[in-house]
Amino acid sequence: MEIIISNSSGVPIYEQIKEQIKVKIVSNELKENELLPSIRSLAKDLRCSVITTKNAYEELVKEGYLKNVPSKGFYVAKINKDLALEEQLNKIEELMDKAVTIAKLNNINKKTLNEILNILYEENK
Repeated sequence: MEIIISNSSGVPIYEQIKEQIKVKIVSNELKENELLPSIRSLAKDLRCSVITTKNAYEELVKEGYLKNVPSKGFYVAKINKDLALEEQLNKIEELMDKAVTIAKLNNINKKTLNEILNILYEENK
């Protein structure tokens, strides 16, 4: 499972892991009942602490994205994909709202803002 961690993003590592797994579940890259890597294995692959991956998995269980089967591991839970996608769209909308506010405060026009969005979107393919 590919997860990209940024140490300079300001976002806690467990949160980065959690959000990327959510995206993989909502996009169906990770399917219902699919076994995820063990906490220890994922921590080793990402070169982060076991506590960090444990926190990410536990948060995903609390939010209903994963289920923990004792002695077996963490599996993708059955979720309402429409509801999960709506949650992600709300987060995007909040972040874009902040970007628009900053742009307006600094007299950055919509064309420039769109150019920035297009560049970022293409870089993250």
